[in-house]
Amino acid sequence: MFVDSHCHLSFPELARDIEAVLERMRQAQVTRALNVCVRMEEFAPVLALAESHADIFATVGVHPDTEHSIEPTVADLVESAKHPKVLAIGETGLDYYRLQDPLEWQRERFRVHVRAARESGKPLVVHSRAAPDDTLRILREERAQEVGGVMHCFTENLDFARASLELGFYISFSGIVTFRNAVALQQVVPNIPGDRLMIETDSPYLAPVPFRGKINEPARVVAVAHKLAELTGQSAEAIAAMTTANFHRLFRGAA
Repeated sequence: MFVDSHCHLSFPELARDIEAVLERMRQAQVTRALNVCVRMEEFAPVLALAESHADIFATVGVHPDTEHSIEPTVADLVESAKHPKVLAIGETGLDYYRLQDPLEWQRERFRVHVRAARESGKPLVVHSRAAPDDTLRILREERAQEVGGVMHCFTENLDFARASLELGFYISFSGIVTFRNAVALQQVVPNIPGDRLMIETDSPYLAPVPFRGKINEPARVVAVAHKLAELTGQSAEAIAAMTTANFHRLFRGAA
């Protein structure tokens, strides 16, 4: 019924007890989870987990604020994306929150990922934090609209959301949307068309209310769905059906 469109099952907090995590996920009626790669060094275990579980899928990419990692070429990413369980290129994007200029290396890495997505024909998983203008500029310059993707863990404003939608992107909300101080973000939710809405955990981080402060996991994406239902005046079942359909529409290999 539900889908977790972005989680990090290979991170130690979840990997050390992965079978129990996956069992709780299935008991919560979460039928698919996208295990997102953040370093090329972790791609092998990310892919191995997807290969060993029918309901787990993978991405390939390097997170924008990862400074010391293997830098993939377009060819590297395209080759890795040929695997049928690799559904997307990413996590990629820009993050100016922790790091200071000069960050041209980060922008160039983002361009490499967009080019790989276009060449492979697979969508992008985009992270944007404190870098809205440059994120949109690079997506436009690199013609990201040819493949589309998802703005994951969305925390930007409505203008950014609308610009992302114009580029063919989906908008994914995490547990942040349940936080008491996330009023501005909550006001964005009703403005997102139902056919572009997605949900995620970004686990093991950002556990939603009422689990805030605990290790997050895919089963808790249900709480995000319930919050979106509250904010849009729909049932949780309707949000589940809608976001699951959107996941399958964007990530076409997630049979």
